[in-house]
Amino acid sequence: MLKITELPPHRHGHDAPLCDVSAARRDRDVGPAAAHVVIVGAGFGGLSATKALAHAPVRVTLIDKRNHHLFQPLLYQVATAGLSPAQIAAPIRTIVRHQKNATVLLGEVTGVDMPKREIALGEMRIPFDYLVLATGARHSYFGYDDWEPFAPGLKSLEDATEIRRRILLAFETAESECDVTAQNRLLTFIVIGAGPTGVEMAGTIAEISRHALRMDFRNIDPGAARILLVEAGPRVLPAFPEVLSKDAQTRLERLGVEVRLGQAVTACDADGVTIGGDHVPAHTIIWAAGVMASPAARWLGVAADRAGRVAVSSDLSVPGHSDIFVIGDTALAKDADGKPLPGLAPVAKQEGAYVARVIAARASNRPALPEFRYKNFGNLATIGRKAAVVDFGRIKLTGFFAWVLWSVAHIFYLIGFRNRLTVSIDWLWAYLTFERGARLITGTPGTIPREASASAKRGRGER
Repeated sequence: MLKITELPPHRHGHDAPLCDVSAARRDRDVGPAAAHVVIVGAGFGGLSATKALAHAPVRVTLIDKRNHHLFQPLLYQVATAGLSPAQIAAPIRTIVRHQKNATVLLGEVTGVDMPKREIALGEMRIPFDYLVLATGARHSYFGYDDWEPFAPGLKSLEDATEIRRRILLAFETAESECDVTAQNRLLTFIVIGAGPTGVEMAGTIAEISRHALRMDFRNIDPGAARILLVEAGPRVLPAFPEVLSKDAQTRLERLGVEVRLGQAVTACDADGVTIGGDHVPAHTIIWAAGVMASPAARWLGVAADRAGRVAVSSDLSVPGHSDIFVIGDTALAKDADGKPLPGLAPVAKQEGAYVARVIAARASNRPALPEFRYKNFGNLATIGRKAAVVDFGRIKLTGFFAWVLWSVAHIFYLIGFRNRLTVSIDWLWAYLTFERGARLITGTPGTIPREASASAKRGRGER
């Protein structure tokens, strides 16, 4: 028996309008009987699926709560003043404007009615023949959400500009601080989690403090800033081979990053963090330790794993619902060895393209496709200027050549020629001069609630 998930209440007790938003295009572009494909999320997976359906006999409605596609692997560059937000994002409508069978809607999906084959978009209900959920992931504080005001994560442009504001403001405030203890706290930066995001953040903060800001202040020495990278596990970059993890740690320490392994954060507040039994005063704390999938499992009324991911079939559909697909960070898909696929951009892009082929084959009455198999072309992570690690399976690279490969790969996957060009120029300039071109303190400073600080001071074991 199909389960109806709870949708938002209807206004005035009446049924919300049923809106087939792309029906106006039906007769002109793809025929009156074209199936309607609704794709929720314009990240790597959703956008890949949308573009791969450009020539399929279907109508596509792409929905996202933001109007831009974001290149998340370079968010840390915005957070550390290396790039501006516009260089790693592009309007969704611009990306698909030449795709005649695609319609873009701005809004937040709040539920799915599976028997009626509708999704809830505010007060509106949108019907679908095929549904693709590519809604990504959000920060996970392992049950301690009261840590979030003090340790923001990095998932959106708003997150990146807030972290950039906190980092730059720490140096500015320290310049006018006379008390040495307070000054040391301002110049202490803690990154929690040593995956690629944490390693990239810690390495870049070390670089800008020791190079880009070195000559800009008179009362403080930015190079004396203390950068801690904290990891509860036994090594940095745990998804990489151990030899690359060791190389990355060595290079981080050469940059001046203090790496603490096998030590869990047990408390986090406005004054700093507690690592095991050691309280470290710090003004700027950055969370890179965990993610939780979007609430898609709740929308669908299906079971999820501890990270909130939906277990999918070999064709990435929801078991028992062959017309509903879940991809990207929201999906628990497995490789040929039965291991869960990582939450990486290449995984989401391949899943999106595969689901599009499955839908196109069904819409054209072609034979079914073989099951999905992820092709791993390698993992990359940068540690700082002229340093990165690359895992191509049997081939493992470190140092300058790995950094060049990392740079070329990220520029190649950026959306739009203009973004590729400007990022290339900025990176070349930064390489030659150590300058960071987006050192702007913007936005309204967020207030850290003192009651949240008090409750967060209680020591807790990290899960």
